[in-house]
Formats: sequence, structure tokens, C-alpha cells
Amino acid sequence: MSSQRKRLSPASAWIIALALVLVVLSGISLGVGVGNVFSGDVSANLDLVLSSRLPRTLAVVLTGASLAIAGLVMQSLVRNRFVDPMISGTGQSAALGILGVTILAPATSIFLKVLVASASACVGTAVFLRLVRRLPPEDPYVVALFAIVYGGIIGAFATALGWHYDLLQFLEVWLSGEFSGIMRGRYEILWLIAAVMVAAWWVADRLTILSLGQSTATGLGLDFKATLRIGLLIVSIVSGLTVATVGALPFVGLVVPASVARILGDDVRRAIPLVALGGAVLVLVSDICGRLIRFPYEVPAGTVMGVVGAAAFLFLIFNRSFRHD
Repeated sequence: MSSQRKRLSPASAWIIALALVLVVLSGISLGVGVGNVFSGDVSANLDLVLSSRLPRTLAVVLTGASLAIAGLVMQSLVRNRFVDPMISGTGQSAALGILGVTILAPATSIFLKVLVASASACVGTAVFLRLVRRLPPEDPYVVALFAIVYGGIIGAFATALGWHYDLLQFLEVWLSGEFSGIMRGRYEILWLIAAVMVAAWWVADRLTILSLGQSTATGLGLDFKATLRIGLLIVSIVSGLTVATVGALPFVGLVVPASVARILGDDVRRAIPLVALGGAVLVLVSDICGRLIRFPYEVPAGTVMGVVGAAAFLFLIFNRSFRHD
């Protein structure tokens, strides 16, 4: 008897391909930077990899995966594929919270800054979600424009406050994601994001139902408000952890989930693995490019991602196949 070989689904093929790309890019990341890890003192090179290159690579992967998942969750909450936490007020609110706690208590620990950043991100996002309900849901571009304006207003207020207290340099760090300062002992708090990603997987089916709209979701027996709060917490915690540790990275949470939606549709559970891998790959590519463009100097990954993400954002706007029905 001859057995028929099963063909991989498109989602599985993409997951395998992105996983292989991520492994290759991670190896490149370990070798790129000032100092050759393949020559000289083996002990010194190993210490360089373990203390700097490996923590940086892990931080990039965790950040990219979590921001992409946060974007997927937020797009489900808003029912719009053109929103991203880092450009629609969540990231700016997190930076504003860190700025406030820095002004009031400069010696605050990083853990407390993360808590404050997450809390302020939660407030900023909750206000955004309340306001966006008043907009016409049938026009996704209006929602996207409002998101950019809303984030710009909060960012402008944070800039004015930073200028008044002579903290613009610190604010720039929080609003421009970069990984050059990541070393062993300075990134481990990012592992808390893994728990948040598990929470996203746990509520994935409910988020899919929630994206159908309040009346439909309630009719299917979903506790709409409770699911909305869980999604809000996921987005806020990811944003707070990211901004406080490495800074804001724009467009990751927009480009990756919107692209995956073209392949898999609106099924959040099926999309999460592909979205996480896509976000990790995209940010890792941006970080590696930033290290190589002006070697031995670095261009922040957030700057590279801003250019690439803006171009991808325009492509999504002009490509009707991404319009949310």
C-alpha cells in the first residue's frame, strides 16, 4: 500500500520558513558588531557573546514578537488593520508615564518604571478605544488617521513636558527603539513578555469573536467587556515593558498582523505563531541593518523600522485587499 504524503498548509509552510530565517538571522546577529568573535582569545570572545551579543539578540526577538502580537490584539479590539500601539497613543502614553515618574522620583527602579509605563499605556489606550467607537467603522482610513493624530497629541504633550524639565534626551531614548545598550543584566525583565504572549494565546478565540463587533459577540455568548479588558491589559503591558526597556518601535504591530491577515484571515489563534515569528524577523533585520549601515556606528532599529514601516504602511493603504470589511 502506498501512503500519500500530506501537503503542508500555507500557514505551516510560512511558519517553517520564518523559523529557519529567524535562526539564520540570529546567527548573523551574534557575529555582527565591533569586535570579531571568530578570532583571538576564545574566552574573551565567548564572554562578548554571552554578555552582549546573545542578550541583544534575545531582546530583539522578544520585542519584535511581542509588539507584533500586541498589534494583532489591538487590531482585534478596534476592528481595524491600520492601527499600531506604538503610533496610536499607547507607546506615547507609556513614555509619558516614564517621564512623569522620572520627574517625580528619578531613582525609581526599572521594575516600577515598567509598572507606571504599563498603567499610563492602559489609560491612554482605554481613552483611544472609547473615542474610536464614535468613528464610522466602515471607513478604516478615518480610524487610522485618528490614531496617528491621537498619538501625535500625546507625543507632543510629552515633548513639551520633557523640554520644560530638560529631559528631552531621555524622552528621545524612550520614543526611539534601539538595542545598543542591551547587555546581560539589563534585558531580563523582557522575559515577562513571554507570559503576556501566553495570555494572548489563551484568549485568542475570544478575541476573534470580539472582532466581529459587540452585538454579534454578545449574541454568541461572549463577555465583551471582560475580553476587551484582557486585550487592553495585553497591549498595555507589552507596550510598557518595551518602551521602558528598549524604546518604542513603530509599525511592527501594524505591518506584520495586517500582512498575516491576508494569508490567514481574522483567526487570531492561527495567526499568533506566524505574527510572532514575523515580528521577530522584521525587528531583527532592522537591528542588523542598523548595525551595518554606518559600521562601526549604529543607526537605531527604530529609525530603520520607521522608514521600512512607513513604506509598508503606504502599501497597505493603497492595496484594497487589506481593507477591513
